[in-house]
Order: sequence, then structure tokens, then C-alpha cells
Amino acid sequence: MISRQDEERPLLVLENISKAYPGVVALSNVTMSVTAGEVVALIGENGAGKSTLMKILGGVITPSSGNVIVDDVRYEHFSVTESQSAGIAFVHQELNVFDNLDVAANVFLGREIRTGFLGLLDIKAMRAATQPLLNRVGATFRPDTSVADLSLAERQLLEIAKALSIKARVVIMDEPTSSLTLSETQTLMRVIADLKAEGIAVIYISHRLGEVEQCADRVVALRDGKVAGELRKADINHDAMIRLMIGRDLKSLYTPPARPAGAVILSLKAVRTAAKPQGRANLEIRSGEILGVAGLVGAGRTELAEAIFGIDVILEGDVMVAGKTFRATSPWEAIAAGVYLVPEDRKRTGLVLESAICENISLADLRTVSRNGLVSQRLLEARADDQRTKLDIKTADVTRRAAELSGGNQQKVVLGKWLSMRPRLIMFDEPTRGVDVGAKAEIYKLMRALANADVGIMMISSDMEEVIGVSDRIVVLREGEITGSLARSDFSEQNVLKLAVGAN
Repeated sequence: MISRQDEERPLLVLENISKAYPGVVALSNVTMSVTAGEVVALIGENGAGKSTLMKILGGVITPSSGNVIVDDVRYEHFSVTESQSAGIAFVHQELNVFDNLDVAANVFLGREIRTGFLGLLDIKAMRAATQPLLNRVGATFRPDTSVADLSLAERQLLEIAKALSIKARVVIMDEPTSSLTLSETQTLMRVIADLKAEGIAVIYISHRLGEVEQCADRVVALRDGKVAGELRKADINHDAMIRLMIGRDLKSLYTPPARPAGAVILSLKAVRTAAKPQGRANLEIRSGEILGVAGLVGAGRTELAEAIFGIDVILEGDVMVAGKTFRATSPWEAIAAGVYLVPEDRKRTGLVLESAICENISLADLRTVSRNGLVSQRLLEARADDQRTKLDIKTADVTRRAAELSGGNQQKVVLGKWLSMRPRLIMFDEPTRGVDVGAKAEIYKLMRALANADVGIMMISSDMEEVIGVSDRIVVLREGEITGSLARSDFSEQNVLKLAVGAN
């Protein structure tokens, strides 16, 4: 139980934290605190300073000025060791798991349980200790499962279990639901409530403001490296958070199409994929429409998009693009037909992070920036500069590495790669995962502009607000099969979930 004194005395304080780099002030006199058993949401656009502040809290970087105070002990230079000793645990957005190890080995990495005179790994003990943690976060995979076999959502749950394993006093969750479904998100909300009841503090970083409303006791907003304001529980609402983050109100998510949907761009009839052989998918996407594809994780949404794009195998069924029979056996065939995929995990499959922005943008169409069989750096940079201007990619230099950009700008580079070509159909898989509200609005505007230019848009999303707020029509997948279609007049979370779980 938490005493009244503990409730009033901050467990952790970041006091007047500033961090400056040559030519850039990342943080300026930021002060925030968290008490035992409190959930403090840290919100702000990408580039607002959230990541820098958390790296200081983790001891990864040293502030230019200011102090970290834990249990009234003041640290001017807070190290990684001191952070860990203070019981501060991180659940990172960029998943820090090792594919070549099993789940239990990842949970106990660096803290392995050993036995005997030789100090051999006690694999049985580690797996036994891991199972209750997996139960706690609602994971269905086993401690002996190879991480290579886990989906992105399952890896996220593993990260949370890993943080819980160190008996943390403060758990920092950075976009923890970015790849979780609604039901998995609700499981996480219950985990957070349990942590609160045990007196564990949570710093919750998320662009999903509905979740912040649900779990936060207090909200701290950063804007341009400064504290823009704070909201108490009774004052936390979507509009108030938006105003603090970006200094203005945002318009409704939904922008109606400029005209009725046109001809069918993509048609699937009884399509069965290798990933979900028991299901048969039927759907149509028309030019000028945004089709939202909803469903639980594991329903086969990503697998269906990958099969259309030629990554996965279509076992049987009919696929037509613009009225012609189509069956891509490789992504190159899909690209040649104007069918493009913006993948769920942009860092692993959408970008070459160590390559330049300009190289990424022309990666799928090098022939048009080549002369006599050699890539022209001038043409490469000219094309990238054109997309930088059109998409407002925030960089002054297109020869910078893609890894140096924020999540929203990395997503724009992925989009720039396809928009510099000739799209007929673009499949967006979790298009705004890890992207701030301002960049989200820009991506939604871009999707509508593409649709108005007669491009067909297929948007796969686990974010219910996004699916309902952006789509012209919604189809729901369950075990590889389309269980229903909803017109805008029938949009509701309840209707989507009924189709997702097979309820009558």
C-alpha cells in the first residue's frame, strides 16, 4: 500500500533540465515529477524533446544543466547504472529484442539465472520465472518461443514483460501500444492499473490520446523543448491535449472525398493465402476511395497485403487490378503494375536506415535516375528534393541518413519513394504507427489527396479512432476472411469489433 506521505512526495523529479547541441536547443529548463503509484503521460509532437528527456532519465545522455532527483537524492550526472539501480525500466518503441534467442533468454538478458559450480545457464528456471510475466501482460506465446517467430505486437508484449521482470519502481512506456490491437491495449491498461495499485509509477508516452485519457492521472506536454503546460485528471481531454502540443485545434479526422468512388482498382475473389489458408477473402477497392481494413492481430491483414504485393503466396482465388488478371510473384511485378505497399515496420522493411534519404526515395525506381547504367547523384538528389518539398520532410539535406529523421519524417520518406512513381493502388499498413498528431494529420491529408487523384487506398490499422475517422468504407478480417463491410453511416467501434470477433 502507498502511504499518504508517499502520495505527496515525488518519487522522481527532473529539475530544470536543459540539453543543447551545436546549433540546437533540444530541451530548455524542463521540470516534471512523478509520485509512487501515479501515471504521468508525456505528450508532444515528434521533435518536441520527449526522447531526449527520457534518455537523460535513463542515463544515456548527460544534460547540459539541471538535475535528476530520486528519493530526494540529487544527481547532476545520472548514469545508466544509477538509473537501473533506482528501479527505472524502459519499454522502448524501437524494440530491443534479439531474434536469435527465445523469449525467456530475452527477458533475463544480462541478468541470467545460473546454477552449479560452472555457472551454467539455468534455462528451466528462467522459463519458469518468465511464464507469470507473460500471463500478466496477456501474452499467449511461451517462454521457449523463438523471438524470430513473434509478430511485432507480440514483441511489444515481450518488451513490457521484460520491464516488469526487474521489479521496477518507475516504468517508462514509449508508444507501448503502437502495434497492439484494441483488446491487447485494454490488457495493457489493466497491467498499468495493477502497477499503480502496487505503488509503481508509470511515465506513459503516446500519440494515441484516447489511451492517455483512459490511463493518465496527469499530463505533461512538451513543445519545442519546453513544458507547454500540464493537465490534471479532470481536465484531460483530446482537444486540451492537442492545444498544448501544437498550440492550435486540429480539424476532424475525416475529409469527405471530392467525388464518388470510380472504377474498381483491385478485386479479390475467394483469395486464399499461404499464411491464412483456411480463409477466403473477397473485397473490392475503387479509385478515389480509402478502404479501412480492421481486425485483430493475427487476423491476416498484413499477410493479405503482402500476398497482393508478391511477398507472400496466393494459393488460389482471382485477383484483378484495373480489370486485368493479376498475380504478383514478386514485389517487382506489383510495382510494375502500380501496386505499392507501405509496410507496417518502416525501420525493418520500409527503409534502409543507414542509406541517405535520396537513395531511399529512388530505391524502387533506380532506372529513372540512371544514365548509361550508372546512378546519377544529381538526379537522385533532385528527385528527393522534389519529394521533400511536396511532403514537407523536415530536413535541409537529402543526403542525410534516414536513421537521423523522426518517425513521422521517416514515414514521409517511405511515401516519397512511391509517390515519385505512378501509383494505382497504395496499401498502407499501420500508416501512423509511432507518428505524432501533427504528422498524422499530414499523412491523412496526403491519403485523401491521393484518393482524389483516383488512386485506390487500402489502409490497414489497429487504431480504431484512425479506422473510423479516416476511412470511406471499412472491411473487417478474421482468420484471413472478410467477415463484413461497413458504410460510413454504420461506423462504430462496436460494429467493427462484432465483425472482428465473429459475434452475432
